[in-house]
Amino acid sequence: MLVRAITAPGLRRWCRGRQGAATACFPLGRALLGVRGAEAAVFLQGLLTNDVTPLVAAGESRPALYAHALNVQGRCLYDVILYRLHGSTAEEPHILLECDSSVLDSVQKHLKLYKIRRKVTISPCPDLSLWAVIPGEQPGDASSLPKSADQALLLTPDPRAEVMGWRLIAKKGANLSEMIPGSQVGDVQDYHRHRYKQGIPEGVKDLPPGVALPLESNLAFMNGISFTKGCYIGQELTARTHHMGVIRKRLLPVLFPTPLSSTGIPEGTEILTESGKPAGKFRAGAGELGIALLRLAHVNEPLCIDLGGDKVKLSATTPQWWPKAAAK
Repeated sequence: MLVRAITAPGLRRWCRGRQGAATACFPLGRALLGVRGAEAAVFLQGLLTNDVTPLVAAGESRPALYAHALNVQGRCLYDVILYRLHGSTAEEPHILLECDSSVLDSVQKHLKLYKIRRKVTISPCPDLSLWAVIPGEQPGDASSLPKSADQALLLTPDPRAEVMGWRLIAKKGANLSEMIPGSQVGDVQDYHRHRYKQGIPEGVKDLPPGVALPLESNLAFMNGISFTKGCYIGQELTARTHHMGVIRKRLLPVLFPTPLSSTGIPEGTEILTESGKPAGKFRAGAGELGIALLRLAHVNEPLCIDLGGDKVKLSATTPQWWPKAAAK
């Protein structure tokens, strides 16, 4: 299988700002589904927010894209990343779909419900492993980007944001040090902390199925939606919200003064302003970092959570990778 290592100038610039840090590889518990067949792209096109056709179009070098599958009310069911495995248009389309492993069965049922008579096969890929690669740069190194990936099935920049580094798909048991020389295997909790610091949602805790709205979840900022592709399930509300141009709440990174206790904060806990006004809801976190759905009008105010009579303070920030006018 052809390895695709895509040059990303913006990622190189970001790496240069991390001098002294080794490339960290995090084993992810996400699941992979193979969607294969002549109508694979056409099939997925009607189910996902993003335009899937670049994954199979001639001359396209785009090997990965981010998207959400929505319900008929326009709320998020699953966040997915799609990967192109076939090497050319002469080959049968073969797309890998990455999803939260806890909803693997639900995703398969969802896909098969709409498969009908499409020439597509859908099957899990338990023989593959998925890694997040966050590049660093050792002193004196010319570049921190992966240099060798002979055992990799696919190696590509994370399609959501440059700050999320790379995605690596390999055979289970592959030698990581041979694929990415000088890399270190990291604790996956550090990967989640990095996500929360950047305000990147992933999985059902951050994006509760049937609750999260795609534009409030910053889907447009993360290259996860096409407003010109045509119809897909859940499109109507999303398109109307986009054209109205009014988004009053967004997912934002939040910071606590001290790390949370082992019990943490329950998902969906209400966040209040100092004067007691509702400001949003907490989604998930790790240590002193978390992600929350907040009203933009209250982002710069002191915030707190009431836990059994105790007020836990927190603050929200706007990620640097967002478009400059995004929070206005």
